[in-house]
Amino acid sequence: MAELIRRSSPEGRVKRGRPDIATSGDILEFWFGAPDASGTLPFRSDWFNGGDAFDARIRARFLPTLEAALAGECAHWADQAEGTLALLLVLDQFTRNVFRRNARAFAGDAMARALAERLLAQGWQRALAPVQQVFAYLPFEHAETLADQDRAVALTSGWRNDPTLADCHDYALRHREVIRRFGRFPHRNAALGRDTTTREAAYLAEHGGF
Repeated sequence: MAELIRRSSPEGRVKRGRPDIATSGDILEFWFGAPDASGTLPFRSDWFNGGDAFDARIRARFLPTLEAALAGECAHWADQAEGTLALLLVLDQFTRNVFRRNARAFAGDAMARALAERLLAQGWQRALAPVQQVFAYLPFEHAETLADQDRAVALTSGWRNDPTLADCHDYALRHREVIRRFGRFPHRNAALGRDTTTREAAYLAEHGGF
C-alpha cells in the first residue's frame, strides 16, 4: 500500500538556498496540507476549483520558486522522491495557476513529463498517497500525444471505482478522447497563438475546455 510522503520524511526537505525560494517541504505542505484524523490526505477542491483567489495565493508566495524551477535552478530537487513530487507540482500545476490563459502556463510541461518518467522508473510512486499520485501522473494527461494519454489512462485505471478518485480516471479518459479527435487540446489554441479549426470551434462551443 502506498504511504504518503510526510514532511518529516527521513529524506528531509531540500535545503533552502535563496531566501525567496521555497523548499520541497514548503511546496508539499502548501499543496497537500496535513493528513486528517485517519492519516489520509484529503482531496482538496482548491486544486481544480480554486479560481483567481487560489491563483493569487500561489503567485504571491511561489513566483520566484516557479521562475527558478523553469530556469532549471531546482533540478537538484529530483535527487529524491519528496523533491521530485514537489518539483512536479511547481512545473505542472503552479505554472497553470500563475500563468493561466497564457502560453507560459505550459512552459514546464516537458520538464514535468520527464520528472514523472523518472519518478516511475525509480518506483517512487509506491511511496505516494493516492492523492499525491494524481499529481505524479497528470503530466502524461497534459501531454498532446496519444501515447502519453494512454499512459495516463492506464495509470489511473485502478481508481475507476474509487469514491474519491474515480473522477480523476474519468478526466483521463476524456482528455484522451480529445487528443484522439484533434491531436491537441483546442482550448490551448488562443494562449499558444494557434489557429482554431472549424471542427475545434464547434467542439469548444459545445463542450468548453479542460
